Amino acid sequence: MTGTRVPTDAAEISDEWQEVQAAQKDPQAFRPLYERYYRSILRFVYNRVENRDLAFDITSQVFCEAICSLKRYTTRGFPFSSWLFRIALNILGKHYRSGKVRRTVSIREEGIALIAEECGSREQDETLFRALQTLEETEVQLVEMRFFEQRSFAEIAGILGISESAAKQRLYKVLELLKKEMKGI
Repeated sequence: MTGTRVPTDAAEISDEWQEVQAAQKDPQAFRPLYERYYRSILRFVYNRVENRDLAFDITSQVFCEAICSLKRYTTRGFPFSSWLFRIALNILGKHYRSGKVRRTVSIREEGIALIAEECGSREQDETLFRALQTLEETEVQLVEMRFFEQRSFAEIAGILGISESAAKQRLYKVLELLKKEMKGI
């Protein structure tokens, strides 16, 4: 998915939290975190704007915001990357609302097949694309993270700042909406 090893267990998250605390005291100590997550955040942003220069610009905004807000960051049992992805989503949302950027969804063939399978449909193209267009932004994000980026529910929960069970419930509600929409198209 991203090529970056994200801490998943409590011990790894605790070790990462120590890195964050060091960076809170000395901004130079932020470098390992930046280097670990830069490519993942850039890829995440690029998949949503499909404009190379804009993706680099937004990614730099994400890390500027992270550095500026680092002193207020506290761990909530999620990897540090979850906070960075949340910042990226907020900055992307501002760009979408401004109308300067069109929202794109980077669709991969295997993701389409997975969604169609979950929705109990053999339709894997036009019907699904039209159904996806009826979803709210937050609903599209869930589908995108789960099926096209193949993120775990734990990662999605961390990015959205919700529990893992809430992430599952939200996604299954979205899948139900897609099923209904696909039957109506």
